[in-house]
Amino acid sequence: MFPQDPNEDTEWNDVLRKFGILPPKEEPKDEIEEMVLCLQKEAEVKPYERMSLEELKEAEDDFDEADRKAIEMYRQQRLQEWKCLQRRQKYGELREISGEQYVKEVTNAPEDVWVIIHLYRSSIPMCLLVNEHLSQLARKFSEAKFVKASVNSCIQSYHDRCLPTILVYRTGEIKARFIGVAECGGMYLKEEELEWKLAEVGAIESDLEENPKKDIINMMTLSMQNISVHENINTKSSDVLKPHII
Repeated sequence: MFPQDPNEDTEWNDVLRKFGILPPKEEPKDEIEEMVLCLQKEAEVKPYERMSLEELKEAEDDFDEADRKAIEMYRQQRLQEWKCLQRRQKYGELREISGEQYVKEVTNAPEDVWVIIHLYRSSIPMCLLVNEHLSQLARKFSEAKFVKASVNSCIQSYHDRCLPTILVYRTGEIKARFIGVAECGGMYLKEEELEWKLAEVGAIESDLEENPKKDIINMMTLSMQNISVHENINTKSSDVLKPHII
């Protein structure tokens, strides 16, 4: 015997429902009611939320005081979204600049924009590695401005030991600097390590939760501690072995 449909409209199912053997019969969904609810939900959206910034300005007199306040907040939100969009269209890549463009592109950049500039020399392998990483980070963090400049076009007689040099600007001032191979992260620098450095100074908003180099730093610290312990033990041992002169 095949099981009956519990929603089937039969006298037997009614008896089973009466004694609680079957669950109550499911009521068919009213399509008209669903449509009404959908229309009511759409009606809750304020008319100004469908308007462009120009349309908002033209229709401003048609709204009451409460709506005007809401419109102003909405307008500011839209402006911020527009600015972010403009930045993404403007930045998003590691651009080459010359020494003559330095003031315009870096020092005089918009006050709300972080600028990361890499002074490099193409004959230095570490500089090429940093350029490669910055190029990827520029795509990932398009709200920041990433530029590079050949050091020969900016500073005369700049020593190789100071390269790579990464300078981080905001509001025309240097907020952070990484000078030389060690400060930039070492010869085996990884992209996420450079990302962490820039995030630490506030230039970008990274989703990294901890320093990617943390394990290496911990190993180095532990190694230094072990060396110190061994030196102390060796010193004490040598003191014991020294002849005592009375």
